[in-house]
Amino acid sequence: MELLAGLGTWPGAVLLKQSGTAYLLVNASHILGLALLIGAILPLDLRLLGVFHSVPVAALAPVLSRMAGIGLGLALVTGAWLFTVRPVEYARNAAFLWKLGLLALALANIALQHRSAAYARALAGDITAAVRWRAAASVTLWPGVLLAGRWIGFL
Repeated sequence: MELLAGLGTWPGAVLLKQSGTAYLLVNASHILGLALLIGAILPLDLRLLGVFHSVPVAALAPVLSRMAGIGLGLALVTGAWLFTVRPVEYARNAAFLWKLGLLALALANIALQHRSAAYARALAGDITAAVRWRAAASVTLWPGVLLAGRWIGFL
């Protein structure tokens, strides 16, 4: 707990605690990252599940994957920064722990999907059941991460 408490004294944490404007900007950046991530990944997952079947996966996947990656990077950096404002309290918050667990599962799912040979074939139009299952998991996991994140403030 000492390490966590120490995070709260980091200059970035102190800045957010002392400046409503800084906190507002970092929090808004976190929300932007989430919007880019989920706004890009859900259409791609839905396409892999058979929705928008007239649009080739090869046309959507590269752009949406990059946008989701940018959003993920922004959300992770700003989320870690926001965590430093109240690290001990967040570490004890059940919703925060659920968010971390769902996030870990969602990230593992991304790794499995994008490193699979089946995903490479899906880009060429051959979408297998395994690719669909991982897309379905993604459609469930990412909104779960979002909901758990919103739940944090209510506990």
